[in-house]
Amino acid sequence: MPYVNIRVAGTLSKDQKSNICKGVTEVIAREAGKPPEAILIFIDEVPHENIAKAGNLLTPPK
Repeated sequence: MPYVNIRVAGTLSKDQKSNICKGVTEVIAREAGKPPEAILIFIDEVPHENIAKAGNLLTPPK
């Protein structure tokens, strides 16, 4: 059973999450030869203030 973990800075809309999951499922099913019902996808939304790059906290996009 394939597990896919996607981490994003900030948040995604429900539609964005749905579209991402559909696309990732299609790719994994096709390339790994696994049935779509066996594929689990986890989306972790990480607040910008919990991510740093080069020692500086990220700021949300404007």
